[in-house]
Amino acid sequence: MKLGVVGLPNVGKSTLFNAITKAGAEAANYPFCTIEPNTGIVAVPDERLDKLEAMYSPKKKTPAVIEFVDIAGLVSGASRGEGLGNKFLSHIRECDAIVHVVRCFEDPDIIRHADSVGPQHDIETINLELIAADRESVAKRAERATKMLKTGDKKFAEESEIGNRLLAHLDSLQPARTCPMTEKEREIVRDWFLLTTKPVIYACNIKEDDLGRDESELEGVDEVKAIAAEENAKVLVISAKIEEDIAQMDDEEKTMFLEELGIGKSGLDRLISECYDLLGLISFLTAGADECRAWTIKKGTKAPQAAGKIHSDFERGFIRAEIVAFNDLMANGTMVACKEKGLVRSEGKEYVMQDGDVTLFRFNV
Repeated sequence: MKLGVVGLPNVGKSTLFNAITKAGAEAANYPFCTIEPNTGIVAVPDERLDKLEAMYSPKKKTPAVIEFVDIAGLVSGASRGEGLGNKFLSHIRECDAIVHVVRCFEDPDIIRHADSVGPQHDIETINLELIAADRESVAKRAERATKMLKTGDKKFAEESEIGNRLLAHLDSLQPARTCPMTEKEREIVRDWFLLTTKPVIYACNIKEDDLGRDESELEGVDEVKAIAAEENAKVLVISAKIEEDIAQMDDEEKTMFLEELGIGKSGLDRLISECYDLLGLISFLTAGADECRAWTIKKGTKAPQAAGKIHSDFERGFIRAEIVAFNDLMANGTMVACKEKGLVRSEGKEYVMQDGDVTLFRFNV
């Protein structure tokens, strides 16, 4: 999973990226300090994997991972190349989802870029650039499909219809993800790699002192939530500066600090949870003396395709999956005890994997 972290210059985007990846991207107080996208690979926190490690004492533990890409601050005119915009937009196309950082506080010591006024305006500024870039792409697709209608190929008729409808939607300054489409139409559009079809999480960057307060009282947060509701996007309230502090702590310090703040989980943990939900992802687990590992799959994935995540031979020669629910394994202490109680199930090719399935695949090639 690859997440693009975007936002106007000086909204706290690179500070947040530094905190969640500890990758050390420069977070200077001026626009375009991030010229090349910084990339950080983050382990997905999963207490279940920690407990399996304690049970099996494996040679190694391998968590699922997320790749974060810190994309330089976008500005008005990015779709026309302003501020190296075309280059930055191409980086967004490669991501599965967008984390859009929005500054929800004022600070005289932090310069606001000329394009930045407040949360609603800031979101509109970036969305308009993404929409403008998509409009250009869709117009070319629709024009080509319309010209090819004379071939009689049904595919071009479908592309022309959805292309022109989507073009009108973008012309009304609405992102492509809010355009009503059938599942088949979404399949067609998916291959166009549009920017505004990507799922979005709006990260409301608030002051350190505001963390833990009632979100309805926080400056700008309601504005962001209203926009997100219209777009079926998600909202996460976070303090980039606090996350930066947390990133420097060991596990014990971090736990105590979070308890003092009364927030329970770090922003990173909450962000990852929201991303999994947004993208419809779950994890299944494998465990043994050699390795305990978490594997990320889409909800609805069947057992053979999940096996293919481990190795293509597992999918090709799939026989069955031996599965025990994580909670059952923890309650009974060992896989042997679970088998004796009939809690280990033998599932075939039509089994739909569930979050937290502890799985052993049987295969033959």
